[in-house]
Amino acid sequence: MKSLNDISKEAFENSKKHGFWEKERDFGEVIALMHTELSEAFEEYRHGKDFNETYYENGDKPCGIPSVFADVIIRICDFCGAYNIDLDKIIEEKMQYNRHREYKHNKKC
Repeated sequence: MKSLNDISKEAFENSKKHGFWEKERDFGEVIALMHTELSEAFEEYRHGKDFNETYYENGDKPCGIPSVFADVIIRICDFCGAYNIDLDKIIEEKMQYNRHREYKHNKKC
């Protein structure tokens, strides 16, 4: 399986190849697009799609909650690839930190 850093490089190169990095991207817009993908996942849920359901539009475009989650990760990886953010390292670091946090971190949910 590819590392997240490898996926980040691949996502960035593909995005660049398709013209999305011809100029510096606005950080707020990039974040908004990540959020838009999450909203699309919620819309799939609201339309009664199962969490593991993938269906296809136009015969080949994967759709559904798993597909939209993949889009979220691809958008994040694209940005990380553009700015050489080491996702593999920071995710492991955050997972390690979270293992030792107190129960619910004083939060209700």
